[in-house]
Amino acid sequence: MNSKLSFGFRGEAAGQEISAGRKRKVPVQAPGVRLRVFTRYLSLALLVLSLSLSAWPGNLPAARPGEVGLSAGRLERLGQVMQSYCDQKGAPGLVVLIVRDGKVAYHRAFGRFRLDKPDPMPLDAIFRIASQSKAVTSVAVMMLMEEGKLLLDDPVSKYIPEFKETYVAVKPEGKEAKGYSLVPARRQITIRDLLTHTAGISYGDGPAREEYLKAGIHGWFLTDKDMTIGELVKKLVKLPFDAQPGERFVYGYNTDILGYLVEVVSGMTLAEFVEKRIAGPLGMKDTCFFLPENKVSRLTPAYGADENGQIKMTEDPARSPYVYGPRKCYSGGAGLLATAEDYARFLLMLQNGGELGGSRILSPKSVELMTADHAGQVYSGGTQGFGLGFWVTKSLGASGLPGSVGAFGWGGAYFTTYWVDPAEKLVAVLMTQLLPVPSSCSDLQNKFRTLVYQAIEKSYSHPGH
Repeated sequence: MNSKLSFGFRGEAAGQEISAGRKRKVPVQAPGVRLRVFTRYLSLALLVLSLSLSAWPGNLPAARPGEVGLSAGRLERLGQVMQSYCDQKGAPGLVVLIVRDGKVAYHRAFGRFRLDKPDPMPLDAIFRIASQSKAVTSVAVMMLMEEGKLLLDDPVSKYIPEFKETYVAVKPEGKEAKGYSLVPARRQITIRDLLTHTAGISYGDGPAREEYLKAGIHGWFLTDKDMTIGELVKKLVKLPFDAQPGERFVYGYNTDILGYLVEVVSGMTLAEFVEKRIAGPLGMKDTCFFLPENKVSRLTPAYGADENGQIKMTEDPARSPYVYGPRKCYSGGAGLLATAEDYARFLLMLQNGGELGGSRILSPKSVELMTADHAGQVYSGGTQGFGLGFWVTKSLGASGLPGSVGAFGWGGAYFTTYWVDPAEKLVAVLMTQLLPVPSSCSDLQNKFRTLVYQAIEKSYSHPGH
């Protein structure tokens, strides 16, 4: 938010004050008095500016790459590769944002906003961030924990009674075997099971897939549903899940259930909670579940590869359910829209230990808990970790990509990605809209990660290197 501060300026002649184009006589003041008055006005102006920035942060501070230990020349290499994906490999458009030391060192757009028009991709384009919504909803749960309203190991049934008894579909042994048997869950699902995707709940592609299809609950996309998230969750819980609680990592509706839990515990809709408690205080002015029509011109079209590998538009903003749908189902797992800068603000809050621009969202200890490994052996065989909403790097050797132990991140179905590297004081965001992803772009995210790290000249985790 831009704040305009007004000051009174005296004319060149002593005893004259310029006001609305007129001169009027005022008593001549001694220099010391004038200095004290000016100092008082200046202090007041700075206080007003400080308060406005704290309440609603303006543009993120920027720095030249060299000022934060990055190479401008090597960042240009990153830009050339990103542009090549748009020019030669079918990516419609990209927005890249890199923050180091809390300052934006690189914010560039590549390609076109629409492939059928020459307009370039704008920096403030609004993207469907899909599963990047999960981190936001997970933070909402942690906020309620900090308020003493829940504990992570509470059974979900304490807040959503329908979860008291759940069932698991067990596939019979043998490759040719069909159907499934139904067994009761060995224990109740906890909030932490949902945060770590170890509740056994998929997106409906397990042994009971046909039951999910009949119920109209299948796949991650819920934005077009003509029902509330609470109504959907109460239908979902009647279906058999894929695994016993805590047995294995199963990616699915877990965070959508958490979104409904936030509604039950807070007394607000998830949209209201995100706006009032997270997006608003952090200055994420374009982050929402459903877009107002006056912003539809900034919503990027979605593209994807057809069966022949050709890039086609898969969702036109002029007919998008994010704008013109029922606008009922707030999907905490995959429903948010945001700009690259909005999401960078959220990530900076986490990197800063739960605070940004004077707005504290979480305690540093809660962020520490979120970014610890909670999944153990059930995620990636234990070689990498999973925290409360995102992956966590436990071993660089196991990951095979540059980074740091303790870094965390995730991505979205439309091929967006992000990560935070606390050791290097680094936040990186890549936004695009590709689903399905053409094979020519399949390595885009790993190339982006590699090229971000190769641009580091001064390593904070290894001083002197």
